[in-house]
Amino acid sequence: MYNNISAIRFLFVFVTRNVELMKRDLFDVEHHMFRESFRTFVAREILPNYDLWEQQGLVAREVWPKAGAQGFLCMDVPEQFGGAGISDFCYHAIIAEELARAGVVSVGFGLHTDIVVPYLLRYTTTAQKERWLPQIARGECITAIAMTEPNAGSDLAGIRTTAIRKGNHYVLNGQKTFISNGILNDLVIVAAKTDLTQGHRGMSLLVVEQGMAGYERGRNLEKIGLHAQDTAELFFNDVPVPVDNLLGEEGQGFGYLMQQLPQERLSIAVSAIAGAEAAFEWTVQYCRERQAFGQPISSLQHTRFKLAEMKTEIQIGRVFIDRCILTHNAGELTTEDASMAKWWATKLQKRVVDQCLQLHGGYGYMREYPISRAYLDARIQTIYGGTTEIMKEIIGRSLEK
Repeated sequence: MYNNISAIRFLFVFVTRNVELMKRDLFDVEHHMFRESFRTFVAREILPNYDLWEQQGLVAREVWPKAGAQGFLCMDVPEQFGGAGISDFCYHAIIAEELARAGVVSVGFGLHTDIVVPYLLRYTTTAQKERWLPQIARGECITAIAMTEPNAGSDLAGIRTTAIRKGNHYVLNGQKTFISNGILNDLVIVAAKTDLTQGHRGMSLLVVEQGMAGYERGRNLEKIGLHAQDTAELFFNDVPVPVDNLLGEEGQGFGYLMQQLPQERLSIAVSAIAGAEAAFEWTVQYCRERQAFGQPISSLQHTRFKLAEMKTEIQIGRVFIDRCILTHNAGELTTEDASMAKWWATKLQKRVVDQCLQLHGGYGYMREYPISRAYLDARIQTIYGGTTEIMKEIIGRSLEK
């Protein structure tokens, strides 16, 4: 039954959002064509399989090369390395928005394209690009990034994983946790200490590949939401990582992470505002259809006021997020603005989804309605990519300069 209701909600979003999207001046005709193509891909390849993926706790590998073949992965990878060579974050935003609006955010395309690949574009040699990027762009190689540890979450300087150089390789030892694409990944970027005496200045980034001796995946962690996304523990026991797998310069890993976090946080913010919009639209439709006291509940003043409040907040958030996308395209998105976007949009999403579920009443608590899934999936948004508290700390510190 979920599939039928989900399809109806998805169709409603499909129709109503076309009008709204045309009002956003950051998209041109090619963007709209790309969106329609990806929307069709979601309807054909993802929606019919998503319930099964959630039950299995894993997205089928087969969907990845299908996405790659149609240009829905790694759009900014240069053509010589197998991508489309389009340096325009609007395309990334479209992918995130359509997954959110269809209620299928567990698919890990955003992590792959928006978060991991930028490291491989910016800090690799030509030889490394030729070695890794083509298969990544094709969806044949699924990527992940491993920063978080059991005793080091937002405090990246406190990581304990080590990589000690011995001749032409590093010996990698340590443990990572909460790693998205943790089970499926064929290539993972690992943050490790290569100099134990230098604090965060002794951190480097190493690429660990499937099949390296001593690299083991732990269990697929059970989460309250994002059930189709594989999230795992990773273990590194004397893993010999070739020096050729070092990203950039030794000791520069912390700086590289800081440079790439704004895009990661913008990507989360884009998904969050789109998720809030989708939940709102499902709820408007539900309130028009649901009868109480002999009338649609949308005609009740309390309901109208709640919907009016949410519509206003979402519109305000949308304007800011769209501005951040354009600023990022211009190479001018600051760490502070990305932190504001991530904090505000994810908090807004949580608040909106909670209110939307309330307006659904008892039906909102039923798994057959997409609002229940959205409620569970939204909870992580204020945690990963840097918690809300860390975002506020970054913004607050910027005021002291």
